[in-house]
Amino acid sequence: MRILAVSDEAVERLYSSRVTENFPGIEAIIGCGDLPKYYLDFLGSVYNLSVLFVPGNHDDYTAGAVAEPEQVGDNIDGQVIEYKGLTFAGLGGSILYNRCSANQYTQKEMDYKTRKLMLKVLVHRFKTGRQIDVFVTHSPPFGIHDDPNDPAHIGFKAFNGFIRLVKPRFMLHGHTIFYDQNIKNFTTLKFSTRIVNIYPYRVLEI
Repeated sequence: MRILAVSDEAVERLYSSRVTENFPGIEAIIGCGDLPKYYLDFLGSVYNLSVLFVPGNHDDYTAGAVAEPEQVGDNIDGQVIEYKGLTFAGLGGSILYNRCSANQYTQKEMDYKTRKLMLKVLVHRFKTGRQIDVFVTHSPPFGIHDDPNDPAHIGFKAFNGFIRLVKPRFMLHGHTIFYDQNIKNFTTLKFSTRIVNIYPYRVLEI
């Protein structure tokens, strides 16, 4: 499957009538948070695909919220779903650093959310025999692609436990921006999971 993953910034090259020519063959669109709805709606419309997304810390929608009529997509925060032969699980939000968003969590709160998701993963695995292919989040795991010097960009410790136990093939996240030119690649292999910082977009073959 050829996936277009996006996060944090509406990119002019994607928000264009030529996007399907520049990025042909896209079979799934993944939103990793902090993106305007019009941007996700546009991508879903031009590719005629349902966008799978999780909310970021600046988004005003939460898990279980009713989608607006014009919204093309599915909020997979806290959910496990099958889509075109792959299994996706999602967790949105960032570390708590102020009180300006409903999608900010303490480490303890995200640990609770992650445990609830893990139960759904186990039930899904029992029913279908399928593993998680793609774990979609807004924030990175603690100590991987995060910024320990910035209180708003510290990763979640619960995510490390999730990938260690569940072993998804891929973890896709946004939220963190790297300015260090010594960092050549935003992909890390950990616990058999390929962790990819997709900010502001990436095309992946899975």
